Amino acid sequence: MQGNNHRSPKWIRSIPRLTIEGRRKIIDDVHDDSRANFDYLILVALSSSIATLGLLSDSPAVIIGAMVVAPLMSPILAIGLATTTGEKKLLKEALLTLFIGAVLSIVIAVILTWINDELPFISLHQIPGEVMSRARSSPVDLTIAIAGGLAAAYAITRPKLSAALPGVAIATALMPPVCSVGVGLALQNWQVASGAGLLFITNAVAIAFASGLVFLARGFSKEHRFGDAKMTASLWVSTVLVVILLIPLTYFSLRVIRQAEKTQMINTIVEREVALLPNVQLEEASFINGSEVLDLRLTLHTSRSLTWREIVSLQEAIATGLGQNVSLKVEQVLFRELDPMIPPTLTPTLTPGPSATPTLTRTPLPTSTPTPTQTPEPTFTPTPTATPVPIQARITWPDTPGLTLYQEPGGPSIGRLYFSQLVMVYHDQQTYDGLVWVKIRDEQGRIGWLPQNYLEVLNP
Repeated sequence: MQGNNHRSPKWIRSIPRLTIEGRRKIIDDVHDDSRANFDYLILVALSSSIATLGLLSDSPAVIIGAMVVAPLMSPILAIGLATTTGEKKLLKEALLTLFIGAVLSIVIAVILTWINDELPFISLHQIPGEVMSRARSSPVDLTIAIAGGLAAAYAITRPKLSAALPGVAIATALMPPVCSVGVGLALQNWQVASGAGLLFITNAVAIAFASGLVFLARGFSKEHRFGDAKMTASLWVSTVLVVILLIPLTYFSLRVIRQAEKTQMINTIVEREVALLPNVQLEEASFINGSEVLDLRLTLHTSRSLTWREIVSLQEAIATGLGQNVSLKVEQVLFRELDPMIPPTLTPTLTPGPSATPTLTRTPLPTSTPTPTQTPEPTFTPTPTATPVPIQARITWPDTPGLTLYQEPGGPSIGRLYFSQLVMVYHDQQTYDGLVWVKIRDEQGRIGWLPQNYLEVLNP
């Protein structure tokens, strides 16, 4: 045995070994924690419920609470111990416990997401950011899981360090990826479900591999060295799995990097070309990058109405800069700059009314003899003309998700209108492209034009 120890690496021999009694106690504790008993199942159910609601509400604080409660770390550490000691029974029991916990978590996440769809306590206009962050994994996540597995196993073998386990549970994040799989399945988003599943498998394999190394170094093998063939074979399987996981993680990381570079290039070119337009500011740019055509949508703040020719020139300049066909849609938001240091110029307005020149009227004196009275000449007073009051109407065109509000008939877009939305209709009308257009004002105070056949008057 002494010779075997000398053949071990020096840094391995420098790690303090546990006594036989200490190892037996830790093995018994790991055995107890690896069983799918009532305590384990209730903690899985509660932690998965907390994590799912935290993911749907996009609340990091709630998700962190679920990580602390989740008991999934215990069966994974048992797997690491089983690969070191060669206990097949412990390995099967721990794998079954981990599988039951993962399936239960996914089912609970699916049910809660379905309930939220039917009774929308949390309004989901898009997939929450906390869910999307679990759908993208990288080699960094693998490194974090390995470090977390080393810390967790070492804390178990050193009872004085057991307080560090909650921090390890938060860092390795086992429960949120599993619940993200359930959210993705409920929303039928296979990209989210597969990405979150890959992250959970990565964390589980890396933690089991790292914990096995720690248990081996702390003296849990049958022979206190790495030269034991049986132990080498077990850890070799874990090593191969970790290396295999690096392949998809690296691929996804490179794809995310390329997408980020593409996004940065698009934003740079759009900002540069928009800056060349006078009195125009870029408010927002969004795009969908197809295989051949880039669908680009811009929201511009401008103090004037851009012409159709300017929009075409902007589209051509962006397409030339990107070297790709571009489908451009521009939404203009008109604004006016006011300087408080420069007061507005007052323009005199003539108000119709009685003439400023007084009209002389003779009043007869009271006498006993009737005296003829001079009747004053009538004074001309202009009669005010009644201004037509806007009437209320609503949008009655349900065949499209939204209608475009134009600054003028056939002019630039200034917003979107939706079915059953209430608007105020002015009495201004124009005929353009075979349609009668009317001037309206929506609930946000935007004034624009819309074809009359899209409106239903409510109080004619």
